[in-house]
Amino acid sequence: MFASPAYAQAAGGAGGIESFIPLILIFAIMYFLMIRPQQKKAKQHRTMVEALRKGDQVITAGGLKGKVTKVGADNEVEVEIATGVKVKVVQSTIQAVINKTEPAK
Repeated sequence: MFASPAYAQAAGGAGGIESFIPLILIFAIMYFLMIRPQQKKAKQHRTMVEALRKGDQVITAGGLKGKVTKVGADNEVEVEIATGVKVKVVQSTIQAVINKTEPAK
């Protein structure tokens, strides 16, 4: 009438790696849909910030629009937001470059 304990135990056991395949697939999907695009976006932002020059028009993360007047060595950029009004911002807070200046020849 009832299955013996030894018979029931042998029927339900999936072997070693077969039980990890769904977990591995989920991690692979998460990597390609979430982690990899974030790394790519961070790399693009890093290269944009490193390429900042005097005269570039930028938007900061705080929403300020201005023109770069000085690029400092200690990760600071001086941005002129109005005539005679200059603020120092951290380079990583530059969100976008609107107009790029041509390099001096």
